Amino acid sequence: MRLSILEEVPRGRLFIGGEWVRAASGRSFPTYNPATGEILDRVPLAEEADVGRAVDAARAALPAWAATPGPERGARLRALAAALREHRQEFARLDALNSGNVISGMRRDVEWAAESLEYFAGLIPELKGETLPEEPTAFSYTVREPFGVVGKINPFNHPIRFAAEKLAAPLAAGNTVVVKPPEQAPLSSLALARVLAGIFPPGVVNIVTGDGPTTGAALVRHPLVRRIALIGSVEAGRAVMRAAAAELKTVTLELGGKNPIIVLPDVDPDEAAAAAVAAMNFNRAGQSCSSTSRAFVHRRLHDAFVEAVRCRLARLRLGLPEHDESEMGPLVSREQHERVLGYIEAGRREGARLVCGGGVPDDPTLRRGFFVQPTLFDGVRPEMRIAQEEIFGPVLAVLAWDDEEEMLRQVNGVIYGLSAAIYTRDYAAAHRLARRIEAGYIWVNIPGGHALGSPYGGLKQSGIGREECLDELLSYTQVKSVRMRLPAGPA
Repeated sequence: MRLSILEEVPRGRLFIGGEWVRAASGRSFPTYNPATGEILDRVPLAEEADVGRAVDAARAALPAWAATPGPERGARLRALAAALREHRQEFARLDALNSGNVISGMRRDVEWAAESLEYFAGLIPELKGETLPEEPTAFSYTVREPFGVVGKINPFNHPIRFAAEKLAAPLAAGNTVVVKPPEQAPLSSLALARVLAGIFPPGVVNIVTGDGPTTGAALVRHPLVRRIALIGSVEAGRAVMRAAAAELKTVTLELGGKNPIIVLPDVDPDEAAAAAVAAMNFNRAGQSCSSTSRAFVHRRLHDAFVEAVRCRLARLRLGLPEHDESEMGPLVSREQHERVLGYIEAGRREGARLVCGGGVPDDPTLRRGFFVQPTLFDGVRPEMRIAQEEIFGPVLAVLAWDDEEEMLRQVNGVIYGLSAAIYTRDYAAAHRLARRIEAGYIWVNIPGGHALGSPYGGLKQSGIGREECLDELLSYTQVKSVRMRLPAGPA
C-alpha cells in the first residue's frame, strides 16, 4: 500500500509556522519498525532553538486564532475529523508499522480521534461566562479566555489518536499548540501535519520531533508556554511538574496505572477470563495505561479462571502488526522489550508461578522484532514488583482473595489510581466497591473502553486533571472577572 500522506512530507523536517523546516543543528535520530527491528526513517531532533521557533510561530498565530468565531473553529475541527476518516487506512497502517500496535486497533484509534474532534467542536458554545448579582448601578461578569500557547507531549501507545485527539480541546478553546510526538513512533504525527496544513492557519499547530530530555524539556521550560499537557509515565510526570513549577504553569498529567480487575464469586469464570484478557489490551501488547494488569479473583473461581485465561492466551495470534489477522504485535522498542523481560524475570525470582508465556516467541520471523509472549503469573503476592510497578507490557498477575477488606487493602496498596474493573452480578457489591476503590475511572462488567463526555483521569500518582469531557475543554481557558459601575442615568 502506498503511504501517500507520509510520502508527501518532506524528509528530515519539522512543521513550524505552516512550513517544513530543518532542525537548526541538523541532528536526527532513527525510528524503527518494532516488528523487524529495521529503521523506517530518520527524523529531526528538535533542540531548544527549534522549540523556540515553534513557540514563536504559535504565539504569532494566537491573536487571530483566539479571535476566530467559535463556529469557524468548530468547522475546522470537523474538517480535520473528516480528513482523518478519509485517510484512516493510511494512518492505521503507518502506526502499525511504527508502533507495533495491530492495525485493527489503529483503525479504531483514527475513528476515536475523529469522534473526539467532533465532540469538542460541539462543546465550543459552552465556553461561556457568568453574570453576578450586583447593586443596580454596577455590573459584574466573567469571560473565559485561552491560555495562549499550549505544549502537548504525547506517548507512543496511541500515536495518531493522541496527536489528533489532544488538539481538540486546546484548539476549540482558542489556544495555539506545539506538539512533541513520541520519539519511538513519530511518523504519523508528521503525516498529520501534512493534513493540518490545509485546514488550520499557519502557526496554529506546530509539530517538533525529538526526545524528552531535549525537546520535551525545552517545551516545558519555555516561558511563553503557559499550559502543558503530558501523557506518559509517572517519572515523566514528575519531571514535567518540577520544570513547570519554576514558571508556575498549569499542568495536566495523564500517567500510569497498575489497574485491578476484581472478580467476585458470582461470575462465570470463563466470562471473567474473557474480560481479563480483553481489558489487558493485548492488541497493544499490554502497552496501555488502563490495562488491568492485576486480576483479583475470588478463591472459589481461582483455578477455573487461571486455566481459562491460559487457554485464551495460548490462542492469541502474535504476528506482524500490519496484518489483519494479527491479534498482538511487538513492544514498541528494544528498551521496552528489555524492560518487560526484566519484569518477567523479577516475577520468577520473587516466587510467582509462571503459568504461560514469559519469553520471546519461537517463530524465527517474530524473533527479529521486539515480541514478548503474552504472559500469565499466578501465586502473586501484593508486595512483588509485578504487583506494584507498571510493567507496560503483556503481563497479567493473578492474586487470589476471599476476604473483601484485605482484597481492597491490596487493590489500593499501590501508588497508582487510574482505573479499575469489577465483575459481578451483585450490583450492591459493585456500587460498594466502586466507592472504595482509589481510581478515577471504574468499569463494571465492561472490559475497558471510554465514553466521550465521561471524565477520564487518575487519582494519586496516576495524574492530575480530567480529559475527554467538558472539564478538559474548560481547563484550557482562564477565567477573567470584569466589574463595572454603570453611568448615571439622566436626572
